Amino acid sequence: MSVDPAFLGRRDIATSDEMEHLGHVIGEQLVAGDLIVLTGPLGAGKTTFTRGLAEGLGVRGPVQSPTFVIARTHPSLVGRAPLVHVDAYRLGSAVELDDLDIDFARSVVVIEWGRDMAPAIADTWWDIELERPVGGAEGIADEDLDADAPRVVTIQRIGA
Repeated sequence: MSVDPAFLGRRDIATSDEMEHLGHVIGEQLVAGDLIVLTGPLGAGKTTFTRGLAEGLGVRGPVQSPTFVIARTHPSLVGRAPLVHVDAYRLGSAVELDDLDIDFARSVVVIEWGRDMAPAIADTWWDIELERPVGGAEGIADEDLDADAPRVVTIQRIGA
């Protein structure tokens, strides 16, 4: 796993620009075979984080949510590993993820909503959870959830 252990733990992210910057710095460190699993509710910043990661990795964009296509591959523009960005929300199991025929060994793979599938596809991965305020109890109207509001990001290394 290639990411500096100094990134482990919880951090407060105040803006979407900061979220993208965090992704960028982590993306600069990634190599082929790295797996990142992103978990968080809608609007938490998973795609924003991945957009920054893609910039740091030096791949072709634009990076958009792969919700409807399930997976997008972004080739490298600088001779590094390609980025495969997966949205596993509509997948029922790791078997369906395997059916996508992703080259995990030669790519950097980011899987949104894939926490339950990760153990079946890799021995080690970066587990990144993004939390955002939710409507109701915290007094934030549902229509304001996409606003530039603070997030909490927790980064863990899972596996050997």
